[in-house]
Amino acid sequence: MRVFVDADSFPCNLREILFRAAERLKIPLVMAANSCTKIPVSKYISTIQVKSEPDAADDYIVGQLEKGDLVITGDIPLAYRVVGKGGFAINPRGELYDETNVKQKLAIRDLMDELRNTGLVTGGPSGFRQKDKQAFANQLNKFLEKQCRNNA
Repeated sequence: MRVFVDADSFPCNLREILFRAAERLKIPLVMAANSCTKIPVSKYISTIQVKSEPDAADDYIVGQLEKGDLVITGDIPLAYRVVGKGGFAINPRGELYDETNVKQKLAIRDLMDELRNTGLVTGGPSGFRQKDKQAFANQLNKFLEKQCRNNA
């Protein structure tokens, strides 16, 4: 199993959680972004700089993804593509996307986008808080430990 990160919009304060998990569990972690991404020196952590085009990081991740891989992203359409290829996705607020919920999440996202475009709804999600960081760390740990047990 590998972990891919849609790193362009990924909160910087969560990166250390990912880096520690990759080192502790010896899991390959790939940060994909349009710009240069700082990572620690590690044989488990790497970065790939993709073209500066819309969805270039998403396309790279989906192209490299294998069944059972994990993608960290706040992009629900990317999560939908990942799950369609047999992968899993976790958003920065700790929500796991899998075959049981990703279609519903995409439909809600599309509806809210349409309502915002028509002016019926304004604003977006609440600001990122400490409880979101904790939820992410908990979900990541739970998912990775389950996968490591299943692969042992």
